[in-house]
Amino acid sequence: MKLLSRHIDFKHGNGRMTFIPEEGEDLWHVYNLITAGDVVRCTTLRKVVTESSTGSTNAQRVKTNLTIEVENISYDVEAMSLALKGRNVEENQFVKMGAYHTLSLELQRKFTLTKENWDAIALERVEEACDSGKTADLAAVVLQEGLAHVCLVRQSMTITRAKIELPIPRKRKGSCTNHDKAMLRFFDTVGAAMVRHIDFSIVKCVLVASPGFVKDKLMEYVLSTERPEFKALQENKSIFILCHSSSGHKHAVSEILSDSNITSRLADTKAAGEVKALSDFYAMLKDEPARAFYGPQQCLAANEQEAIDTLLVTDTLFRSANLAERKKYVQLVEDVKGYGGTVHIFSSLHVSGEKLGLLTGVAALLRFPMPELEDLVVDSDSDSD
Repeated sequence: MKLLSRHIDFKHGNGRMTFIPEEGEDLWHVYNLITAGDVVRCTTLRKVVTESSTGSTNAQRVKTNLTIEVENISYDVEAMSLALKGRNVEENQFVKMGAYHTLSLELQRKFTLTKENWDAIALERVEEACDSGKTADLAAVVLQEGLAHVCLVRQSMTITRAKIELPIPRKRKGSCTNHDKAMLRFFDTVGAAMVRHIDFSIVKCVLVASPGFVKDKLMEYVLSTERPEFKALQENKSIFILCHSSSGHKHAVSEILSDSNITSRLADTKAAGEVKALSDFYAMLKDEPARAFYGPQQCLAANEQEAIDTLLVTDTLFRSANLAERKKYVQLVEDVKGYGGTVHIFSSLHVSGEKLGLLTGVAALLRFPMPELEDLVVDSDSDSD
């Protein structure tokens, strides 16, 4: 994302920034930046009805710059579109003050965002979005017989670009012809999906994973078949890494990213770092449960003792419409960083973020055991009864 201008009063925290989203992931960052109550200005189309002196009406769509105070935000991952609904807050030739309008933020369309409080999380998000070097150039193909997912693993999300499902007949005693023919059709379809959805000018590594030898047979087929459409795969065969997964379902992407051998080869990607942090949390929860806790009460209590070594938190918590709730988690992040702890902010669109979301969205690895925090779990459960 391109940052065009920045006017922030760091004493009071208010101010505005002007951006141009350049790729789909930028809109995800924008979605995490904008909260209800923020003011957004950009170019939009508005239907305007005019009445002539004879009483006839004429409707036309006009292009205008509109400024709204945001009330509702919706984001469509697949369509890569962001819609902001709110009331007009500046005088406009075509739109009355206070009238509702929905702005559509699109790629290459400039917009200005004004916030009353640019907190540390928002500023960090801007820095992350505008640093093109932080993008993970990674693709993953997970498959099993008859099922495959072609995914792009970006800095903030795992996007499923293609899901392939084909019926594969079972091998029959004395004849495997139907099974083998079906597998070749399956490999053809998966190979075509890889060519269609993986941009080899950007992607620097492709993980191909499956149970058994399905991955090996796929790569053997696409690399040896003399078909023009597979030329891109054959020319880039050096960037393919074969690895094991338990299935061809999307969640297997998280599984292969947590493999230590794979992690070492992808050490610079944010996705691998988050998956490793979550794996470390699960390991600690199993081996030393008094040093691994999840839930707001437990993490806040540990923070009071400056006991958090690693904090795991999903970006969903920073999109809360409740300002006090958002500030609570912003303060938690700042506190942990302040006394030397590590903070991982997980994207809710990434497979690792989905898993953390099942654990209330916030978890912590502690520097020392705090078994007394287990009592908070019991207390909170009893309070709700």
